[in-house]
This record gives sequence, C-alpha cells and structure tokens, in this order.
Amino acid sequence: MKLAGRVALITGAGSGLGEAAAYELARHGAKIAALGRSEDDVENVVQQITDRGGEAIVVKADISQADQMQQAIETITQKWGRLDIVFANAGINGVWAPLEELDPDEWDQTLNINLKGTYLTVKYAVPYLKKQGGSVIITSSVNGTRMFSNTGATAYACSKAGQVAFAKMIAVELGPAKVRVNVICPGAIETNIDANTEKQHIEEVKIPVEFPEGEIPLTHGQPGTSEQVAKLVLFLASDDASHISGTEVWIDGAQSLLQG
Repeated sequence: MKLAGRVALITGAGSGLGEAAAYELARHGAKIAALGRSEDDVENVVQQITDRGGEAIVVKADISQADQMQQAIETITQKWGRLDIVFANAGINGVWAPLEELDPDEWDQTLNINLKGTYLTVKYAVPYLKKQGGSVIITSSVNGTRMFSNTGATAYACSKAGQVAFAKMIAVELGPAKVRVNVICPGAIETNIDANTEKQHIEEVKIPVEFPEGEIPLTHGQPGTSEQVAKLVLFLASDDASHISGTEVWIDGAQSLLQG
C-alpha cells in the first residue's frame, strides 16, 4: 500500500493509460478522483474501484476550460481535504495533416487540450500539492520528444514537446515545496487514442523511412500495454521516486531510438 491515505487526480481516467493507472494507484491505497469530459466516461472505472473496496469519485470537466478545472480541484479537495498526486494524462491526437492543410482551429484544438489542459490541471492543483508535497506525472509521447518521423503530426508533436518544457520549468519552481514533476513518454501502447486521430492527406508529405526488422526492438514489434505504463506512473507517484523530478522517461521498448 505505497499510496495509503493519498489522493490522486487522474485526467482521462475513463480508458487507456488513465484507466489502468486509476486501478493501479487504487490498488496501492490511493483515493482516486477520476476525471472525464462526461460522467459516463469514468463511471465504470469508479464503480470498478469501489467494488474492489477502494475509494473513488467521478469528476466531470473539460481540461481546456479554466473554470471547469478550478471547480474540479475544489470538488476533490472538499471531498478529501487534500491532493497528493496529479496524473495529467488526458489528451488527443487531433488532426494530422500537411502544414498548409492544417487549419488554425485544428492547431488550436490540439494545443488547447494537450498543452493548455496540462497547464490548467497542474495550476489549480499546485496550492494543495504544496501543503504536504506531492507528485505530478504528465503524459507526453515519443512524438515531439525523441521521434519526429510521423509526418503531419506537427500540432500533436509540438504539444507533446511543450509538455516536457512545462514539466522542467515547474519542477524547478515547485521543488522547494517538495512537489516532484515528471513526464512519461509512451511509444506504441495498446489504447484507443489512435481511433481519435484524423489523418488528412499525410501520404503527400510522408518521408519514406526504412526501419530494422521489428520496429520495437524489445518486443519484436509488439506494442506495450496500458498496465506497463500504469506501473511506471505508480513508481513516479510513490516515495520510491522521491529524488526524481524534472525528468522524462520513455516507455517504448526502444522504439524511438530507431525512429528519431
């Protein structure tokens, strides 16, 4: 029970990495605030946790909206009186298209959700994290941090790179308050986020690249799992990572080393 008595906010908790992390952190004693854009997104996750004897609540908010995120944090702290862990995980792939075809509104949507959403999630949590110290974990990606071969994913990659810079800046700023800030950079993981990617004519600008046999060396091309990522989140959230801050961790089976 590494996280007994601690309260964790997980954004995008209804599926994929967020869902797996919610179960893993709850299994180790954390109280889970499962945040989604609608109650339906996260109700099943909360029910699963409570059925197993844990504590969890549904929190509804759009992470790109300041008033909604401020209210979400207030809901959590009114319920449990504290906030120790923030897993800023929610995000979208958005539109992938040649730059001249990428509309400003499409760019804004990706940056608003992925980067501004991360900023708002952490911003309103900071006063509560400072009270006793805590851990912030941000989901970035191999894209925009160590891999730049997904042509057309410009807005997405920029949002992911921005998250890393954001984490490093606030790791220094919040360090004296014993708040650690780290970034996970998953590669190919079995989640449903790819189904939400809108690709427009990217074959027109795609650069041919020859990869070695098996694009993920560690697993002969097989993607990782959400549960593997959840164990990394648990580690960074726990006291086992008490001297780790301002660091990005790639969890991709060495995939990005071949595709940089």
